[in-house]
Amino acid sequence: MPTRGLRVAFDMDGTVADMHAVLTREAARLFGPVAPAHSAPTEAPPDVPVVVARDPLDLDREQLRELWAHVERTENFWTLLPEIEPGIVSRIAAIATARQWDVLFITTRPRTAGAPVQVQTQRWLRAHGFEYPSVCVLERSRGRLADVLQLDAVVDDRPENCTDVAIDSKAKPLLIWPPDAGTPPAGSDQLGIHPVTSISEALAWLETHDDRRSQPSLAQSVRRFFGRD
Repeated sequence: MPTRGLRVAFDMDGTVADMHAVLTREAARLFGPVAPAHSAPTEAPPDVPVVVARDPLDLDREQLRELWAHVERTENFWTLLPEIEPGIVSRIAAIATARQWDVLFITTRPRTAGAPVQVQTQRWLRAHGFEYPSVCVLERSRGRLADVLQLDAVVDDRPENCTDVAIDSKAKPLLIWPPDAGTPPAGSDQLGIHPVTSISEALAWLETHDDRRSQPSLAQSVRRFFGRD
């Protein structure tokens, strides 16, 4: 009996879509040139979405509010982002088809003008090469979703999301953690969180894991040798 394909969830922003590049551009349009924050980032006001960039911009609380209000007014904002790596969505699609993976894209994106967030995200994924994308827009635990759907792995760029997955499910959390980000958060190893430097490295890890799990065990090999399978 063939082994089922992996069930993998990919976060959107910071994992496959480059939200930071667009937020930086829009902030520059609103406030002039904006650099990444070199000190502790400004704490976001309660009405600013949880969705944040890995490299916080050097904006004060009112500027953050204005930036996100601008995002929410922008028609179909979530269809305007570039890929984090050119061609990465079509690559995910090709690997998933070849290996018969079940793929889910998850996000906590806030609503904007235009189509619902789920529809905008689906349109973006289709435009970049994933023909029939499944998209789940969440407000709560990713770990519980991973548990209910019996996911094998979740790829995300935020440590808190990976921690959530590690605690609440059996899925393997893969944390996108570029070399210039420093040391991964303390406790990641103990939780089983596996850091990777890019989405490409995450895909390579998943393919290797998929190959290993499809190889027969020693006991299975012996049974097959003696014709008992």
